[in-house]
Amino acid sequence: MSADHPPGLDLDRLRGLLDHERPGLVNGPLTGRLIEGGRSNLTYALSDGTSKWVVRRPPLGHVLATAHDMKREHRVISALHPTDVPVPRPVLLCEDEEVLGAPFYVMEFVEGTPYRTAQQLAPLGAERTRNAVLSLVDTLVELHAVDPAEVGLADFGRPEGFLDRQLRRWGKQLDASRNRELAGIDELHAALGRALPTSPAPAVVHGDYRLDNVLIGDDDQIKAILDWEMSTLGDPLTDLGLLVMYSQPLGMPESPVSTTAEAPGHPSPQELIERYAARSGRDVSAVSWYTAFAWFKLAVILEGIHYRYTLGQTVGRGFDRIGELVPVFIDHGLTTLQEG
Repeated sequence: MSADHPPGLDLDRLRGLLDHERPGLVNGPLTGRLIEGGRSNLTYALSDGTSKWVVRRPPLGHVLATAHDMKREHRVISALHPTDVPVPRPVLLCEDEEVLGAPFYVMEFVEGTPYRTAQQLAPLGAERTRNAVLSLVDTLVELHAVDPAEVGLADFGRPEGFLDRQLRRWGKQLDASRNRELAGIDELHAALGRALPTSPAPAVVHGDYRLDNVLIGDDDQIKAILDWEMSTLGDPLTDLGLLVMYSQPLGMPESPVSTTAEAPGHPSPQELIERYAARSGRDVSAVSWYTAFAWFKLAVILEGIHYRYTLGQTVGRGFDRIGELVPVFIDHGLTTLQEG
């Protein structure tokens, strides 16, 4: 496979489909390159020399588990595109596995930067970093203000019992990757279960809302929210809790988890919470539960990666250090719940 023909992207078949479904869209020979891939879905940049698009498909060889994601992702960005929520313009969904070997969708390419580390943010300076993170909160408020029924997403999830199901689901995930003693994790899980808050009215929830899942333009505004694979209808405060969790510095510069909270100018968790509350009008008095839940969820995800690493199934920089991060996340979760 040459660089122009990355695995999982048959450009000739794709061109045939685009010419058939969207005549006149493509005006030159197509080239494609993998932007990112790995455990999650694969993302390719596509170009005909003048226009650019993005193709999203499940990982090679893991089609069954994530075939459903493509339809969900395409559905949610199609529903949100006419609203004030910044998402890429969808081009088409293809559920025919003959074309690329798996379901996939195509959307317009959006210019912008996903900031993942404090080092990447540093050149912006404190003031621009602050503005970018505050616009992250404002955009989340816009998302949660969308009426799901009005955009055709009334049946996009099951909001009743959402938090209880989430807690059970991540508890099962934890059991699936247990291979060492993790002090405090069962205590954290049980304490979250005892203190379940009452959810506000359901909203479209992104499920993984953080700085490196949005594209920031040169004007420090959010151009597009990406990575909708975890999205559903549920409790909007779960998105806020995750954002608050990611805005607390871990003090681990080589962390495989986003380090943007360490950047000069990054607003404090308290400021983000207050801004969300003021702009959304929602009661955020239980935010410590949602933040503790985010610490728990991330601890489980990281433990899963650590588990695969110990089995030799995960290669790459930083994976050897994930194991030592997990107890830090558990401690933060317990402290957040206790201190509020």
